[in-house]
Amino acid sequence: MMLEALIVLGLLAGAFGLLLGYAAVRFRVDGNPVVDQIDDLLPQTQCGQCNYPGCRPYAQAIAEGRADINQCPPGGDATIQALARLLDREVKPLNPAFGEAESTPRVAWIDESVCIGCTLCIQACPVDAILGAQRQMHTVIREQCTGCDLCVDPCPVDCIHMLPVEPDLNSWRWPMPAREAV
Repeated sequence: MMLEALIVLGLLAGAFGLLLGYAAVRFRVDGNPVVDQIDDLLPQTQCGQCNYPGCRPYAQAIAEGRADINQCPPGGDATIQALARLLDREVKPLNPAFGEAESTPRVAWIDESVCIGCTLCIQACPVDAILGAQRQMHTVIREQCTGCDLCVDPCPVDCIHMLPVEPDLNSWRWPMPAREAV
């Protein structure tokens, strides 16, 4: 009796496995490679300044023609130029309706002596770069912070400051040469 039950369960598991495998192949949805390329060029701050909830939805909107390439303040001119090259479009200046271009990368810093532990900054952070608990001081994980500024405005005691990222051996890159007009 026990052996028969195990055999029946094994056969059912095998049948369901085959059915799921077939469904995965038959109903597979291929992603749009252009969206992936656009998303790779965006700064991944997930800040929402472009009026989209993150970089991937903005990339999707660009690929579908619903958004322009000049709506990303954190990416600035370099991102606009890269998107224009990729999509064979004309380079445009950053649309001021979405903010100003950031000249240097920044990271959030919390003055822990002033922090009251309200958790409003944790709720606002789109990349979970802030650690803390209710009525406990909070701190920023520098390696995860994208410098989007979304944590600054909700803070009721103004203990969050945006500081420039000091280049070190891990973050330093060769400067991009100026591109000549073609």
